[in-house]
Amino acid sequence: MDYSVYPRNDVLCIDMRSFYASVEAVKLGLDPMETLLAVVGDPNRSGSIVLAASPALKKKYGMSNVSRYFELPKDPDLHIVPAHMADYLEVSTEITKLLYQYVPKEAIHPYSVDEVWVTVNGLQRRFGNRLIIAQRIKHDILECFGITCSIGIGDNKFLAKVVMDIHAKKQGIAECTYEDVQQKLWPAPVEAIWGIGSRMKKNLERMGIITLGQLARFDLQRLRKRFGVMGEQLYWHAWGIDLSPVIGNFVKTKQKGFGHGIALLRDYAKEEVHVCILDLCEEVCRRARTVQMAGKTIQLGISYSKETGGGFSRSTSISIPTNATMDMYHICMGLFFRFYDGRSSIRRVYVTLTNLYTKQDTQLSLFENRTKKEDIGYTMDAIRAKYGPTSILRAISYTDAGITIERSKKIGGHYA
Repeated sequence: MDYSVYPRNDVLCIDMRSFYASVEAVKLGLDPMETLLAVVGDPNRSGSIVLAASPALKKKYGMSNVSRYFELPKDPDLHIVPAHMADYLEVSTEITKLLYQYVPKEAIHPYSVDEVWVTVNGLQRRFGNRLIIAQRIKHDILECFGITCSIGIGDNKFLAKVVMDIHAKKQGIAECTYEDVQQKLWPAPVEAIWGIGSRMKKNLERMGIITLGQLARFDLQRLRKRFGVMGEQLYWHAWGIDLSPVIGNFVKTKQKGFGHGIALLRDYAKEEVHVCILDLCEEVCRRARTVQMAGKTIQLGISYSKETGGGFSRSTSISIPTNATMDMYHICMGLFFRFYDGRSSIRRVYVTLTNLYTKQDTQLSLFENRTKKEDIGYTMDAIRAKYGPTSILRAISYTDAGITIERSKKIGGHYA
């Protein structure tokens, strides 16, 4: 492979080690790397998921972030704490502010609340080479927040991410250039590579591809024929080539739709699910109105309880774009009564509004007062923006089937 024709950048991929657990350990005055600590979504439910396990807990008992509360060991030294999502977001924001001391905003690409890419091109004269910069950032994060991080260094985002996943989580900091790909990455199994999930792993194994090196040596035409564009991307990634931009506005993206869903804490009957659907439509339409958008395609998804299994996902399109809550609600209820099996309990609901148009593109109707309906929505939005999300609600949201009040206490589905 002739790497001379491909761009070389100085990219760091920074991952906070067991971020939620580390934040909680620091709050308790404990060492995040030595303490046995588990962050549980809801300690009042035995089946609640373990959102984060400290490195010591993972090493001693083999716990992972997909374990359940009831699976935690009965160890007297184990600290079990509920999730505090607002704290994690605050610390994540402060870490990003720390990175501003090294690079401008357009050189920072947040990947998740605990992982970020940072491009450090051209900083050698001020801070040193990219390895020294990684060491300084790692030290600063530990010094300021008490949190340990792993940092991968690469010539592009893919190399930085993969060497971080494979090597830096054991070594602290690891580096991979184009010339290191064969030695450092090719021996790794394909499932260890960012972007390859369990389904793709099985497909590759059927073709005799077990390691990244075997993927790199596989015939490109066969990969393209079997997997399309994805197959071609896998091939070039196996050679360490990634042309993703490393400088730019990584936060602003074009909105393609608005969706909202919830996994219910209990089974909902046919007679009460309409309350949940209305609350979800209210939130989706509020978000659309906030950016002066409306949509023509409305989708409703329903998952039944574990006892029966199954469900449905159906959509329909309308002639005039809408962001009015009751318009969307009535369409969703029409889909529900059309496709619901009539007997199963319901455990998950989601709604989406897509095929978007700007408000200026929305046509007026001669047969209904759309302006009045829209004004009601915008007025309710303004009140909520000023006084809080639960300052004005529909009466039905206060019933036992309502979800808005409880969700207002959470961030990302977990208590703030």
